Amino acid sequence: MKYVISLVKEIVKKRKMILDLALADFRKRFVGSYFGIVWMFLQPLVTVLIYWFIFGEYGMKTVPPVPNATYVVWLVPGLVPWFFYSEALNSITGCLQEYSYLVKKVVFKVEMLPVIKLLSCLLVHFFFVLIMLALYAAYRQPVFATWIQILYYTFAAAMLALAFGYFTSAVNVFFKDMANIVGICLQFGIWMTPIMYDEAIFTSRNPWIGTVLKLNPFYYIVAGYRDSMLTGDWFWRRPTMTLYFWGVTIVVMLVGLRMFKRLRPHFSDIL
Repeated sequence: MKYVISLVKEIVKKRKMILDLALADFRKRFVGSYFGIVWMFLQPLVTVLIYWFIFGEYGMKTVPPVPNATYVVWLVPGLVPWFFYSEALNSITGCLQEYSYLVKKVVFKVEMLPVIKLLSCLLVHFFFVLIMLALYAAYRQPVFATWIQILYYTFAAAMLALAFGYFTSAVNVFFKDMANIVGICLQFGIWMTPIMYDEAIFTSRNPWIGTVLKLNPFYYIVAGYRDSMLTGDWFWRRPTMTLYFWGVTIVVMLVGLRMFKRLRPHFSDIL
């Protein structure tokens, strides 16, 4: 616990440096690219269009479980946090290799690197939230006070990504296949989370599937985004899920930090 407290204090103390490095990381993604920042949005937008076409208006014609909501309006609050979470976890997993020159500097606290990557991904997420709000305005969706909860659920998704990221980034230094394992798990995870489909198509026949889906901590994030944007429900209406999510996140964070601390002395030798 002393290690966690000292790390939090160090992050607060070096917050300006961390933010500057996060901004530099954000800009670095598009250096040398002709279309620059356009690529940041292109792939996710194409993904939304594909899912909308297959599951929405022209394909399977999935009916959202929220009255008077179109499929795309129901889909986007599920995909936006997933884009952030998956990009953050992928980026954090490879951050020690990417910034190996900083890892080898004795004066630099390498625990900062996952935080820097997370903040860089948060900048991208901010733009996607703006796009989601613009979409809701275009579809003339009612505005709820609960929209402010997006900040809370974004923080929750960030902590979950950081918790897993400390573990995967540390292991990835010694076991290069970890990045591929994370990619496969994310591909599997998007289907284990009811983002594109209504879970009722399974739970109506097999109620136990609903319990299995809720064991995935990201279920809480997706449900929370939709509660906030579509139904106006506050997070305290899901007390059991809230306690479960933060319990899992804290345990994973402590395990991840313990692994990171144990392997840290060997990072510079391997890199």
